[in-house]
Amino acid sequence: MAIINISTPLTDDDIISLRAGDNIKISGTLYTARDAAHKRLVDLIKKGKDLPMDIKGQIIYYVGPAPEKPGQVIGSAGPTTSYRMDPYAPILMEHGLKGMIGKGSRSMDVRDAMVKYKAVYFAAIGGAGALLAKCVKESEIIAYEDLGPEAIRKLTVEAFPVTVVNDIYGNDLYEEGIKKYNIEQIN
Repeated sequence: MAIINISTPLTDDDIISLRAGDNIKISGTLYTARDAAHKRLVDLIKKGKDLPMDIKGQIIYYVGPAPEKPGQVIGSAGPTTSYRMDPYAPILMEHGLKGMIGKGSRSMDVRDAMVKYKAVYFAAIGGAGALLAKCVKESEIIAYEDLGPEAIRKLTVEAFPVTVVNDIYGNDLYEEGIKKYNIEQIN
């Protein structure tokens, strides 16, 4: 299967071309954030205040990286389970977020918001955090340093490998995989 190279920030045209199951390599900026940071971002939106970064066209990676060792830009940076961000993801997409990276399935509300606001959900391979960290060329904490590893970071990445799980057409790679497996087991 071909690998599709994309760069951030993403446009609607970028998102329209992606389908569940596509293998992607991302270059450009990723922002990191987990549930505590997501709650703070949504609280700012609800209060009409500016976010600490412009999320329009951007991708948030659900990760709390390990501390970097000497000579490293970042420590192990594997994805965390995404469902904890589900209460916050639709409002961030409404405000321009185009992609999310994590592991595990998403709620129907999040999947509906992806269709409505033209955003996608990518999966990164859990357990491969040390390898994923090698794609990170720069890392800078930009907000919520008090959250420790869950602070929001701006990452510069090159050829960061992910797979599209949910696209704007309502497709879900996890569901498709289960159906395919069940059909093969019957035959």
